[in-house]
Amino acid sequence: MKERRFEPLKLDVQAFARAAGELTGTWPQADLRRLVSGPEAAHADGPADDVRWHARGETRARTAAEPETWLHLQAATKVWLICQRCLAPCELPLEVRRSFLFVADEAQAEQLDEDIEDDVLAMTRSLDLRELVEDELILAMPIVPRHEHCPQPLVQQRSAAPAPEEPKPNPFAVLETLRGRRSGKAP
Repeated sequence: MKERRFEPLKLDVQAFARAAGELTGTWPQADLRRLVSGPEAAHADGPADDVRWHARGETRARTAAEPETWLHLQAATKVWLICQRCLAPCELPLEVRRSFLFVADEAQAEQLDEDIEDDVLAMTRSLDLRELVEDELILAMPIVPRHEHCPQPLVQQRSAAPAPEEPKPNPFAVLETLRGRRSGKAP
């Protein structure tokens, strides 16, 4: 029997899981444009790190029901982001290990997603694995990227002494002058 080859950019998830398929590979970060082009992205002097990934399909038998279709995904890379403490470029490792349960449709996926910890996705005939890897790496990015220890000490700026404020006129002073006029007194 001929072993089936699976294409990661057009992955038939159900057939991949039935065959207990495994795929491993690398993609240049430049192919994952959303990962490297966000406002928090910094540019390194050297070449960007490749994205290393591994996917494994699995079918789990259930009593009196159709078997479950699972996709297990691992991915790792290093990205350059702007450190929010010192505002210098900062290289940070990203690593993802996720399992996805594929179900018949979006409604079932939405219902099950609330009940189980693993991610639930609607079954698709053709899954772009690179896009899924990119999505998961973006979700793994830190909210506030920063160096563990900034390379240069942070400079604290001293604020100049505030200029003395001119006294503001009292809004009730006008009323006092009007009151004085009414009573016949001069201001």
